[in-house]
Amino acid sequence: MLRWPAEAIWEAVAPALPGFTVEVLPEVDSTNTELMRRARAGRLEPVLLVAEAQTAGRGRLGRAWHGGAPGDVLTFSLGLPLRMADWSGLSLAVGVSVAQSLHPDLKLKWPNDVWWQDRKLAGILIETTQVGDERYAVIGVGINIAPRDAAGLNTPPAWLQELEPGTDAPAALLRVAPALVQAVQRFESQGWAPFLPAYAARDALAGREVQLSDGIHGQARGVDAQGALLVHTSSGLKKISSAEVSVRPTY
Repeated sequence: MLRWPAEAIWEAVAPALPGFTVEVLPEVDSTNTELMRRARAGRLEPVLLVAEAQTAGRGRLGRAWHGGAPGDVLTFSLGLPLRMADWSGLSLAVGVSVAQSLHPDLKLKWPNDVWWQDRKLAGILIETTQVGDERYAVIGVGINIAPRDAAGLNTPPAWLQELEPGTDAPAALLRVAPALVQAVQRFESQGWAPFLPAYAARDALAGREVQLSDGIHGQARGVDAQGALLVHTSSGLKKISSAEVSVRPTY
């Protein structure tokens, strides 16, 4: 039986985010899908939705996110209305917050993965919807907690218990969720720029040869002031900002 720290998270977040609630479901198709459904129905309150199991978890580019037994993978979504002129770099800022909350040895792989030793420990999926004058953001995070099978995965998995044996999903959530809310609020007011140095310090691709799904290959040179990936190719420096492009080191 998992004991989720809903009250502790609420106490940490609610003073800075009025109307905030924490909800834990034993099962849902996808926490992102559920919050997007609610937003489109006019429910725009700030909420942290946690699922012990997902039947149709989703990752970037429409990929499925498969969990194991309850507690093996921490899956949650933060939904809240945001007002900002420039959304560029939000997924990178979320990655910075998650990595900083979990372990100093974690790296960030553009645009939305947290890596350890070139294996994927966590993924991020951000979706938004416009409802009237409000733009509602749903920030989904999936973190491997316990060992998992690599079958069917594009990148071999890592899990948090490799770095910190005994850590469980509720403990990881308590470390990640309040800090994530703070990071998103900071991004809303200050944008991507304050997060760039911390991202650069954890950049898993910088200086490495990479291959992009659109055929481009070259050397990764970090990210720019808008969060675009910089790749030095035979024809010059390219800026990669499309969410439809995937990138992998060629090792």
